[in-house]
Amino acid sequence: MHAIVIEKPGDPDVLRWREVPDPVIGHDEVLLDVVAAGVNRADLMQRLGFYPPPEGAPEYPGLEVSGRVAAVGDGVTGWTVGDEACALLSGGGYATRVAVPAGQLLPVPRGLSLVEAAALPEVACTVWGNVFMLAGLRSGESFLVHGGAGGIGTMAIQLAKAYGARVLCTAGSEEKLERCRELGADVAINYRTEDFVEAARPVDVILDNMGAKYLPRNVAALGTGGRLVVIGLQGGGVGELDLGALLTKRASVHATSLRARPLDEKAEIVAGVREHVWPLVESGAVRPILDRTLPMAEAAAAHRTMEESAHVGKIVLTV
Repeated sequence: MHAIVIEKPGDPDVLRWREVPDPVIGHDEVLLDVVAAGVNRADLMQRLGFYPPPEGAPEYPGLEVSGRVAAVGDGVTGWTVGDEACALLSGGGYATRVAVPAGQLLPVPRGLSLVEAAALPEVACTVWGNVFMLAGLRSGESFLVHGGAGGIGTMAIQLAKAYGARVLCTAGSEEKLERCRELGADVAINYRTEDFVEAARPVDVILDNMGAKYLPRNVAALGTGGRLVVIGLQGGGVGELDLGALLTKRASVHATSLRARPLDEKAEIVAGVREHVWPLVESGAVRPILDRTLPMAEAAAAHRTMEESAHVGKIVLTV
């Protein structure tokens, strides 16, 4: 098969389309012939050498794919050769084939193409697992997501709105703010010119990809009983936490990641997505937002686009 190989940590030009050995599936795994793969910021971090794959995962980047089942392990039920599916991965998605634990497979939602489906698993599992399973966002509460125009942001806006929350987001341009409003954001805040604390507080749940840079202001924006979930460190990993403010508000901070979780935890999140998110996708209430598609051999161009923040929604690579 072929895959995108990271020759050495560095800029996008280190990504090379190479012939590599085929994956070998285990007892509880499925082999997918990949049709498309979603691009995530974690892929950029891996390319730079800051986010290595967990032990046992393929060395190639790529955390979500769609494709067709080419083979199934002896212990797998419910999937047969030829089925169309999309999948959450620990790595290896930038390839023509990938082995997937059966618990991380999802059917392609009715009405979507395989290319569209590739834009869903990572963001849907991230949002459902963190905003709803961990932070427990409920109807009538307020929800703030940073980076509202990105892949996670566009999914978070739609899901939170579908579940009856008041939705706020941040973005860096008027064009992106308008796209967020179109997706359902009640309040869209330009982080370059506005103070999101003043515009948002008090808020019940915050989904944050910035980390240390936003930590004090996120805590300030929380209301009583508020929950902050940090899923990224684009703004650094070491910050000052005001425990007095948390105690006064009876608020909480959670820092979590999806990639390195045990298989059973991932399977639980995937099952929740299938039960609670897929019906909304099939009804049209939630949809994948595709900014552009590129051939997988042009992964370097996809990474440059993401680094420039020149996109809204997802970038997808096609085989």
